[in-house]
Amino acid sequence: MKEQQFQQTPQASGKAIASMVLGIVAIITPWLGFILGIIAIVLASKAFKEITQYQLGGRGMAVAGLTTGIISIVFYGLLIFLAILGFAFYSV
Repeated sequence: MKEQQFQQTPQASGKAIASMVLGIVAIITPWLGFILGIIAIVLASKAFKEITQYQLGGRGMAVAGLTTGIISIVFYGLLIFLAILGFAFYSV
């Protein structure tokens, strides 16, 4: 009978996990999402470096954190811009 050998999956980067969670929370959290999106992008950037340096897993989570962070920054940045524009036009 053949003995099966299993490869152990590398440990996921904690920064990648935090980036993904913050990116998702940033999308669903009004007004605070802009700041959380920035933090998610910074953590994703650090996670990419950590993953390549220490041969860790979690690259997909880092990509998800980066993507959701960018989406939240664009969405809430546009929302803040439109709110400022609305206040400028209606306060006259």
